[in-house]
Amino acid sequence: MDTPPRRTGRPLSFDRNAALQQAMLTFWHHGYETTSVAELTAAMGISAPSLYAAFGDKKQLFLQAVRLYAGDPADVERAIAGAPTSFHAARALMTGAATTYTGEATPKGCLLASATASGSAAAADVQDAVAALRRGIEACLRVRIERDIQEGVLPPGSQAAPLAGLVLAVTQGMSVLAREGASRASLLAVVEAALRAWPGSKAEDARRGDGTAANAAEHSA
Repeated sequence: MDTPPRRTGRPLSFDRNAALQQAMLTFWHHGYETTSVAELTAAMGISAPSLYAAFGDKKQLFLQAVRLYAGDPADVERAIAGAPTSFHAARALMTGAATTYTGEATPKGCLLASATASGSAAAADVQDAVAALRRGIEACLRVRIERDIQEGVLPPGSQAAPLAGLVLAVTQGMSVLAREGASRASLLAVVEAALRAWPGSKAEDARRGDGTAANAAEHSA
């Protein structure tokens, strides 16, 4: 005879997605370690027992908020791999970051950078998880650049690792600038300045023929 399914408790009495959105914004504004459970429950409109029942502990809630912010890594990988060239992938990543960091309805800067800029040893695993997301994006971009080198889109001697590192460094730097009040226009100008370092005549052709930068790859770093 089949065993009846175990009851997992009462159904949630709140909108889980809406609560997670508020938790994400709270972490984004205050940082991971400096955000208290009391601040989270006030922002989410739920009790502490409801938070623990729905999301686990504060650490698990933060990691779920990071996933909401960054999106599915597989989607990011597909966006990078499917870009016309690595130049377009880099431009989309940096432009998407500049747009996200200067949103009117969200805190300034990058949640990943802002929430874990400093922390105690107790938060090391959280910092490692965030760093792993950044490394994953960098690795995907590096693979896309290597493909362009192999196919002759980028000239011989181009180096994938430094170019991918440049994109991540620019996105992280723009987070600091945004938190200090830099405008979206100024960040987009930084993106265009950084892209002038991209090697090859085909990258120059893309610059001339792609006047409006795509921002499909959001929340890069």
